[in-house]
Amino acid sequence: MARVELRQLRYFVAVAEELNFGRAADRLLIAGPSLSQQIKALERDLGVRLFDRDRRSVSLTPAGAALLPHTRALLEGADDLKRRAGRLSGSQAVRLGYVNWLPPDLSSRTAAVARVHLDAWVAPSHTQAARVADGSLDLAVCWVRGDDLDRLKLRAHLIGADRLYAVAKGGDSGDVPDVAAHDTDVLIDDDVTSWASWNVYGEELAQTTGARTVRISDGAITGPAFFDHVRRCTRPVVNCPKGQTSLLPSDLVRREIVAPKVYWTWSLVWREGEQRDAVLGVVDALCDGVGDLGIHAADAWLPADDPHAPSAP
Repeated sequence: MARVELRQLRYFVAVAEELNFGRAADRLLIAGPSLSQQIKALERDLGVRLFDRDRRSVSLTPAGAALLPHTRALLEGADDLKRRAGRLSGSQAVRLGYVNWLPPDLSSRTAAVARVHLDAWVAPSHTQAARVADGSLDLAVCWVRGDDLDRLKLRAHLIGADRLYAVAKGGDSGDVPDVAAHDTDVLIDDDVTSWASWNVYGEELAQTTGARTVRISDGAITGPAFFDHVRRCTRPVVNCPKGQTSLLPSDLVRREIVAPKVYWTWSLVWREGEQRDAVLGVVDALCDGVGDLGIHAADAWLPADDPHAPSAP
């Protein structure tokens, strides 16, 4: 049998769907006589007649009807192969924004897929999500809610999770007991430009667990000023994800939060309808093999609108 070209198979599918050579030719942007010749050549190469046609009608033969689904599957496979090859080229640039956390193996995971450029503007979660939506970024690692995804027309995949802890004044004993969530304080800052996401998260944490909110206006959710607030508070203070790796002063201690365990999720977000191979290749590379990271445990807490909560769609 002579070699069959993918182009001819696409012509076959178009005619089969239109059942009209003129409309199929318009759809394929080729001349009608050329399309007819290509279909005849395909029938000759396959050794079967695909269409019954006269001046007024076109219909699939039994052989054509039987071969149509297999042809569609073959073309879908060819398209998928092309997409995968494109994702492995590693030649396209992808702009990635973040807040303060990135997968430690980001470079090794994405090197064969695309040239990932980390954006120099380290901004809050709500800002980074909005930048993906408006096209300033291709991807971002940030905290989002289901409402954010719907409103900004984004998609998200779980890529990381921090189990939050509390910071408290140290005692004389070396033993540092756990603390129940309802016995902690959560700092809420008046600066909603910088701390909008944290404030939303902290307010819900307090409402659902019984933790107490403490209003501040000095931006001290992290850093040395945060430790000063801990010293002034009478209860352990929940540590924000931006302070997860901060070295504690010698007079303060870390206390694990229990009943429930409190988690903050990191999502990789991209635009709905994204079709660029390099962007989707980075999504595949960074999300492959990521489990639930402990957030689906019976004693774990997430905001109700977290897109990765067990009850989320």
